[in-house]
Amino acid sequence: MSTTPTAIAPTSHENLFQKAKAFFGAALFLVIHRFPRLLQLHRNEKSWTLFRIALACLGAAIVILPLSLWNGWITASFGLLLFVVAILLPPAELESGTDRKARELGAQTVVSGGEYQPGNAPAAEVRLFISPAHIWVLDAHFDPCLVMSAPEVSSLRVEEKEQRWLLQIGWADHKAEFAFAGFFAERFARLAEESIRAALPQVLPATPKRRAVSAG
Repeated sequence: MSTTPTAIAPTSHENLFQKAKAFFGAALFLVIHRFPRLLQLHRNEKSWTLFRIALACLGAAIVILPLSLWNGWITASFGLLLFVVAILLPPAELESGTDRKARELGAQTVVSGGEYQPGNAPAAEVRLFISPAHIWVLDAHFDPCLVMSAPEVSSLRVEEKEQRWLLQIGWADHKAEFAFAGFFAERFARLAEESIRAALPQVLPATPKRRAVSAG
C-alpha cells in the first residue's frame, strides 16, 4: 500500500468565497477612502443641514400617517423618534481635531499607523501625519509617540507575519515597526507605505511592479 500523502486541493466553493471576500473588501475600502464625504456628511455644513431637514420631514410625515391602522401608534412613535433625532443632532463640524493637528504640523497626509509600541510602553493605536520634512506618529490623544525625519527615510517594507501586516520604516540608524490587524490590515499597511512614498518621491523610488514569470 502506498504511503504517499495525498494533497487535498481547495474546493471551488472555498475559492469562490475567498474571491468574493477580497472583492467586497476592496470595494468597501475604496468607497471609504476615495469617497469619504459619503461617510462624513457632518463635515459639510450645507449637506448636513439638508440631511437634518430631510430627516425631520420624514419623521413628521410618518407621524401624521393615519393612526387608525392597527399598528399606527408604532409607526407614529418611529416618526416622532426620527423628528427628535433630527432636532438633537449636533451642528456640522467643519474642521475635526485631526484637521487642526495636521495644519499645525504642516502634514499633507494623515493615515492609520496601526499599532505602535514605543520601547517598553504598551502598544497604542496611532496615526501617521506625513509631510516632506517629518513623519509624526501620534496616538488617539494627539500625543507624539515618535517623530521621524522624512528626508532620512531609507527603507520601507510591508510584510505579513503571524496573521498581521507589518510596515517597517528605516531612517538614519533607527527602525520603527507598525502592526495592522483585521479585515483591511494589508490595505491599511500598503496605504501608509504609498502615502510615505508619495510624500518623498525624490528620496524613495516607487515600488517596482512584479512581473509574471512564465515557464520556459
